[in-house]
Amino acid sequence: MIPQKQLSLADIYKDCENIFETDKPRFLSILEEYICLDDLIPASFYCTFYSRTGRPRKYSLQSMLWSLIIQKIFSIPTDTLLIAFLKYSKTLRKFCGFQKVPDASKFTRFKQEFIEELKNMFNSLVDITEPICQQIDASKASMTIFDTSGIEAYVTENNPKYADGIIKRLKSSKKAYGFDDSYDPYKAAYKSMPSHASSNSDIKQQFINGHFCYAYKFGLITNGLGIIRDISFLNKDYISNHPEITIEKKSDSPNEDKTLHDSKALIPILKDFFATHPNIKPHIFIGDAAFDSHAIYSQLINDFSFKKALIPLNRRSPSQNQDYYINEDGIPCCPHDKDLPMVNEGTYKSNGPARTKFVCPKMKWTKCDDGKYRRRHSCDNPCTSSLSGRMIYVYPEKDLRTYPGLLRDSDEWYQTYKFRIVIEKAINHFKDSFCVANRRTQNSKTLHADLLLAGLTQLITLILADKLHQYQFIRSIKPLIA
Repeated sequence: MIPQKQLSLADIYKDCENIFETDKPRFLSILEEYICLDDLIPASFYCTFYSRTGRPRKYSLQSMLWSLIIQKIFSIPTDTLLIAFLKYSKTLRKFCGFQKVPDASKFTRFKQEFIEELKNMFNSLVDITEPICQQIDASKASMTIFDTSGIEAYVTENNPKYADGIIKRLKSSKKAYGFDDSYDPYKAAYKSMPSHASSNSDIKQQFINGHFCYAYKFGLITNGLGIIRDISFLNKDYISNHPEITIEKKSDSPNEDKTLHDSKALIPILKDFFATHPNIKPHIFIGDAAFDSHAIYSQLINDFSFKKALIPLNRRSPSQNQDYYINEDGIPCCPHDKDLPMVNEGTYKSNGPARTKFVCPKMKWTKCDDGKYRRRHSCDNPCTSSLSGRMIYVYPEKDLRTYPGLLRDSDEWYQTYKFRIVIEKAINHFKDSFCVANRRTQNSKTLHADLLLAGLTQLITLILADKLHQYQFIRSIKPLIA
């Protein structure tokens, strides 16, 4: 029998150290040859960094940035472990430009003091990488995909025992007072829990990935290639700078609360994004059903000039007409059978607005007595006296929610909407590979800086992959150096 050996922290550290010693020189030589960080840092960042003190900085701006970017590339989860690698790896220390390794407080203060400059650098890299994305695949680069997520904070309220204790007390109350089955202890627990963590008001109660948690919420924009285009940290400062975002009292449903919040954050984030990057002009917007509303479709297509807005219809508010039903794909259905969609006969446009024609699903072209072929239905319960069956004309320009630039039940819709998965992958990549999640901190500035540094790392990865002409590695550099 093979004896079992329990891995210790020392064993894990030794393995990581071996990886650095064997792969690091080749990887660092690639970075030195193809990436000039000095050219990517905005001049304002230099001015702000070196004007904070009256004496020379002990650690240079390039050294601090390179060390934090290396941390993201190699998925080093904590600053403490990063410092350990810098201390024991002379080559890595020399590459970053450190004569002496900074302590943990230096990295923390750097993140908190220079958030705005990190954001400016990130926005600058977005503009630099846009032509690269267009060159790789113009159709995917023309997509704007938006979603929100949260970073769970290290607070008492995220301990499972905290919620379990509340639910257990409510179940006991239900039994003691004889409440009927309409009383749901879980919904009651959701309403009774505080809206934010006691230690920090920026840590809001969220319903993320199917569970309750207290987290910092952020919004992410990627293109169809999965390349990050914008990061918005939805803290109290962001809310105060956007008075159009109103936070209402939470409902009984956590899913509904998430929907309301996401839909209100979308338009302000897009306004800021296009104001910051006027040369980026995508044609297609992709989002989930949280953004399904008439007002959002109108703003996306009329105000932001998107040609197509791919958002699934929300089942809680299906489209209706006076005498026929429109299903979730925007297709009119038989007035006598909501499960029987009508047949699309094409879109026509003359002098007026474009119109799409739908005909009875039980209609066929039949040869009549005079030898000509005409439409004839075979319905046993017709909804019209016409022998041709029911015909419905819809005007997409007048109903952007039902017809947001393309027919929902079409191959183009399905082939395009599948790209929404790239933003889910991007969020998971930021949280796991870039170690943004599971940080033992309650400071919102630190987490905000970690998000921006993750974005910087991905964009530098894209620049490196472009210079090496290895575009299969545009989202992650790890396969390139393995």
